[in-house]
Amino acid sequence: MAKTTPMEFINQVRTETKKIVWPTWKETWMTGLMVVIMTTILAVFFFAVDSFFHTIVQQLLKLAQ
Repeated sequence: MAKTTPMEFINQVRTETKKIVWPTWKETWMTGLMVVIMTTILAVFFFAVDSFFHTIVQQLLKLAQ
């Protein structure tokens, strides 16, 4: 493996950095909004599933008494 000098490394980093395509403000905002929406939907879903199982367990415990 060939050794790279610090200056060569810095030049390579600069070259690669120029290739980065940053998202626009609109793309960032829409992606953030989708994350909030999906997180909310999943939170409601898991709350409903948890409540359902909680109710089942409570009913089973009442029967066991």
